[in-house]
Amino acid sequence: MMERKKTDCPALPPGWKKEEVIRKSGLSAGKSDVYYYSPTGKKFRSKPQLSRYLGNTVDLGCFDFRTGKMMPGKMQKNKQRFRHDPLSLAKGGKPDLNTALPIRQTASIFKQPVTKITSHPGNKVKADLQRATEQPRQLFWERRLKGLRSSDVTEEVLRTMDLPKGLQSVGPDSSDDTLLSAIASALHMSSSPITGQTSVAAEKNPAIWLNTSQPLCKAFTVTDEHIREQELKVYQARRSLEDALMADGKARAAENTRELLEGKTA
Repeated sequence: MMERKKTDCPALPPGWKKEEVIRKSGLSAGKSDVYYYSPTGKKFRSKPQLSRYLGNTVDLGCFDFRTGKMMPGKMQKNKQRFRHDPLSLAKGGKPDLNTALPIRQTASIFKQPVTKITSHPGNKVKADLQRATEQPRQLFWERRLKGLRSSDVTEEVLRTMDLPKGLQSVGPDSSDDTLLSAIASALHMSSSPITGQTSVAAEKNPAIWLNTSQPLCKAFTVTDEHIREQELKVYQARRSLEDALMADGKARAAENTRELLEGKTA
């Protein structure tokens, strides 16, 4: 169930409506989605989409999409923060995207002030290169994602991916969803080849012999036939995307033509 509230938006030209949809159930209960409707009833889901439609008729530089208000002070504050922030300048002004895996962390990992004491008797500084370059990993962290399902804006659960029969999970109480999460994370975060658990002992006692740099699956081999099947799926997906973009472009052109004709007749 969802609660919908539609009001006028004074920050936009006359006739524009703002709709706030509050989710009542599911994992995202209490959160809300914001949409905007043009005087002709066209629906907009994001600020870039709204900006492309309005063009140069309305300056949306300080427009807050969630509240529907113009906030020039917030825009000025963001400019000053990016101008004086050395971290953002070093990164070229791009946002810091945290794509780290959900690994257990301790207080020593977080950035915080450190007081260095050098007058303590017998004080020595030890450098462990292996510990400095490799962070500890929690065993079976993928199991924390068990039972979670992704959904779209309408709260409809998305269909999961079917894994090949050659991929078999390793570890206690493992499922296909856990295996899919482990393989997807390994492909995203690791630059080394993904081979699975090559040690036979990992199946007997995974808590001791498990290789944490590899996903929770048995060793597998990718053949040329598997590669050709995936290439065919990618080709079909690209064709479907191309057809969808072409249909969307034709629909936009037809809508712009209809609005132009209605404006001339008025």
